Amino acid sequence: MFDKNFDSFVCEGDTITCEVGAFTCTATVYRDDNADKPDERDDGFWPSRDPEAAGYVLPENFDAQQAIAEKVMMAWMQDEWWYCGVAVTIACEDVELTGQYEHALWGIECNYPDSKNEYLREVANDLLHEALAGAREKLARLCTHAD
Repeated sequence: MFDKNFDSFVCEGDTITCEVGAFTCTATVYRDDNADKPDERDDGFWPSRDPEAAGYVLPENFDAQQAIAEKVMMAWMQDEWWYCGVAVTIACEDVELTGQYEHALWGIECNYPDSKNEYLREVANDLLHEALAGAREKLARLCTHAD
């Protein structure tokens, strides 16, 4: 299990690692190639006073939610945060058993305002179980074919 978080400011290519038995597990952050702005990706990004609209907020919360949305959008425009993918790879004695993007999740906010990127480790841990299963399966196939 990954027990160390990524840094509070993450750059593309940053990694965290852990050992599970004989396996070396690596979680890597990659820049998502979908460059849509946050308000293009999320119908409810901008707060709305219309109860039928995505992004509806109670009137007494509108100004605060509008300020948050503006802060997030400004940070996006200044390239302070971006969407990323987290990919987990598994190796055994320096032999890669999983593909670079075989176990990955994309569209994750990275360096999001007022975030410390803890979610990236949560995603890595969610992907770890399936990546380990894939590595064990590949290792079993390789050992079977070695006879």
